[in-house]
Amino acid sequence: MNKIKIIKEPFTEEKFANIKAGDEVLLSGKIIGARDEAHKRLEEAIIKNGIIPFELKDCIIFYVGPSPARPGAASGAVGPTTSARMDRYMEPLLKKGLRAVIGKGDRSQKTRNLMKDYKAVYFTAPGGISALLASKIKSIKPIAYDDLGPEAVFEIIVEKFPLFTAYDIYGRSIFELARLAE
Repeated sequence: MNKIKIIKEPFTEEKFANIKAGDEVLLSGKIIGARDEAHKRLEEAIIKNGIIPFELKDCIIFYVGPSPARPGAASGAVGPTTSARMDRYMEPLLKKGLRAVIGKGDRSQKTRNLMKDYKAVYFTAPGGISALLASKIKSIKPIAYDDLGPEAVFEIIVEKFPLFTAYDIYGRSIFELARLAE
């Protein structure tokens, strides 16, 4: 059984060099929450003038649209959304220095290859644990595209956020490993 890996910000390539597909991780630091509509706007901004409203170098994007927080909580439920919908936006974001993404489900072979080429990691969280994930959020606030509501871009501070490594920087995939084990 693999030892759980602790990863704290800053999220540099060196920190992901020893992470392998299938490893469990506990992530702590600032991540960005963004879903489909925010990704569409980011792509449009990159195409238009190359400028987006936050720094992507060594950043982690969580594919999430958070639910409203109940009184006294930092966040409402925060389950990952299906990652394959963001595949078309990956390359422009990776070119800007995106280090990792968090979502659920397998991705296209093209995205897997891009992530290997840019030495980026894909983390996944199983569905059904949104309450547990929400308990690991220390703060959350919108930082761009507020008009999109839950699809806005959010700055999220997490502590010991539980994830699995779906793709490592070497191109290995937890989904491929699972198919080989069948």
